[in-house]
Amino acid sequence: MMLTGKTALVTGASRGIGAAIARLLAQHGAAVSVNYVNNREAGEAVVQNITALGGKALLVQADVTDRNQSEHMILEVEQALGPIDILVLNAGFQFRIAPFLDFPWEDFEHKLAGELKAAFFCCRAVVPSMITRGSGSIIAISSTLSRHPGDGFCAHSTAKSALNAFVQSLAHELGPHGIRVNTVAPGLTLTDATAGIPGPQKQAIAAMTPLRRNGLPEDIAGPVLFLASDQSRFITGTYTPVDGGIQMT
Repeated sequence: MMLTGKTALVTGASRGIGAAIARLLAQHGAAVSVNYVNNREAGEAVVQNITALGGKALLVQADVTDRNQSEHMILEVEQALGPIDILVLNAGFQFRIAPFLDFPWEDFEHKLAGELKAAFFCCRAVVPSMITRGSGSIIAISSTLSRHPGDGFCAHSTAKSALNAFVQSLAHELGPHGIRVNTVAPGLTLTDATAGIPGPQKQAIAAMTPLRRNGLPEDIAGPVLFLASDQSRFITGTYTPVDGGIQMT
């Protein structure tokens, strides 16, 4: 029970990687806030799964790209569960996959701004309390595409690269206050978001991966648990790829 007595907020936690993270943090004793935007039913299923196993969870609705909604969500969590000790920036956004020359600026801007707004607004609302208490852990979910771009992913790669830089900037500024900020970067992970990738392409990627398979949401949740816990108390500003070793750096 690595997180007993801790309160966590996981954005975009109604499915996929976010849901797996929420469940694992709760299994290790954290009171977990499960954020969703539209799919309340899926969010409720995650909360029910946590509580059925004896954990504590709260369902909170907010579009984290909206400042007011983000701030209201943080207040709701703090009133119900107490100050937030762990913030996982996982909320994802649909984006166009297309060659650069076919990519409209408006779509590029939307992806970049959405990614950074979601991180900026949540951190601005959570960090002051962490500073007061002299502790806290923030984990951002990035992508290995931020360092190893792929065809058609210029917006996603750029947005996640910006998120990586944001994390390191916060790690530098907030470290003196006892707050750790780290990045976890998944490779191809089998979720609803990647369901549209053709099976042969997934199999080809698995064949090139040293561990010979694609990632699962639970594979990402483990490193997040470590970074959320005191077992990583002297680790900040890091970028951790979780991709089965396919892109060794």
